[in-house]
Amino acid sequence: MLSKEKMNRINELSKKSKNEGLTNQEQKEQEGLRKEYLSAFRGNMKKTLKNVKIVDPKGNDVTPRKLRNDQNFH
Repeated sequence: MLSKEKMNRINELSKKSKNEGLTNQEQKEQEGLRKEYLSAFRGNMKKTLKNVKIVDPKGNDVTPRKLRNDQNFH
């Protein structure tokens, strides 16, 4: 995940954007931070999904084949 400082900066820019608007430089900074945040979020989500096992009420493993293959690959 992103550092606390970067998360704070994202929030500062968001508040400023709503209240008074951002300069071009701040807009570019905000866009870059958002991309970095989304990349980190997606990476963490993929790691989480690689540890998921889906079981039906009868106890059978019904994890989708694609996910199972991904789990076995790594």
